[in-house]
Amino acid sequence: MYIGRVYRIMDMVKWTRFETFWFIFIIIIWVCAYYFLDLQWLRIPWTPMALIGTAVAFVIGFQNNAVYGRIWEARKIWGGIVNTSRTFGVFVQDMLSDEHTKESVSDEIIAEEVKVLTYRHIAWMTALRYAMRSKKLWETTSSHKTNTEWGIRPPEKDSPLEEELKPYLSKSDMEHVMSKDNHQTALLYLQSHHIRKLKDKGIIWEFSFLELEGLIKELFTLQGQTERIKNFPYPRQYASLNHYFMWLLLLLLPMALIPQFMDIGKGFADNYPILGQIFIWFTVPIYSAVAWMFHTMERIGRTGENPFEGTSNDVPISTIARGIEIDLRQNLGEVKDQIPPQFSTDLNVQW
Repeated sequence: MYIGRVYRIMDMVKWTRFETFWFIFIIIIWVCAYYFLDLQWLRIPWTPMALIGTAVAFVIGFQNNAVYGRIWEARKIWGGIVNTSRTFGVFVQDMLSDEHTKESVSDEIIAEEVKVLTYRHIAWMTALRYAMRSKKLWETTSSHKTNTEWGIRPPEKDSPLEEELKPYLSKSDMEHVMSKDNHQTALLYLQSHHIRKLKDKGIIWEFSFLELEGLIKELFTLQGQTERIKNFPYPRQYASLNHYFMWLLLLLLPMALIPQFMDIGKGFADNYPILGQIFIWFTVPIYSAVAWMFHTMERIGRTGENPFEGTSNDVPISTIARGIEIDLRQNLGEVKDQIPPQFSTDLNVQW
């Protein structure tokens, strides 16, 4: 997620520089062809161009509106994970006691059980964010190099999941989780089984057990919602046709724009012969600006379709998960030196 006050012009220029060079190259080729080969007869009336441009604008607007809906839904889901995680942390601390046990249980054992449950929840968030960062065929970071061309990457790309889970899980839990395809689901199963065992021992009262199981159910719901967005792309037929329509417009536009500038130049060529002769070259900046605008709006939608890729357009799930971890561990009584710091921000981009 980009967190600067404004998205700087230079950042936008760098992000779109290759496409901009293509637009300039395309229009220069067309202008040279008209200027040197006398192609005045090769022109497209403005009426069909206006119809195509209007259709493309509608499709791009529809795509960007749908993409924003996916991003905002993803942010709401992870906001729910924040709230449910904090509730889970306080419930675990306050609902574990020896009040209903047959034999007295020491405070150290209760504290250790609280820590195990809390750490396993942190492991669940870690596994979930790693699952959200996994590569999908339809995602755009590999083909469009959003952010990656500047050497900045989400933290999940620099450390394997197994290394990240080790500080939070026992050896047996680690082997169990890594043997499953869906690591985050396996962790919630372990949480539920552990809570049931504590209920059987009397460390958790039956009503408290139901409350905690309700939170596990809510975490499953939130996990399913975020996995739905990750695993169900913006319909590819819409995305592909939008891309094709946009390029159709950009490739046909010179045949309508250049003759128009030639006619304008002829209109004052008698009074300003030199300016009238070279006026056709003013097509280059005008076309480049129009093409850049259409293409950039379409690209913003295309790179925002998948809100968990780790680009400047996406939901900062790594930062959110690390923030929850810091909250939970501080409220366990751990000192700051024991708690990992928040992820750094590169080029005003949060992960």
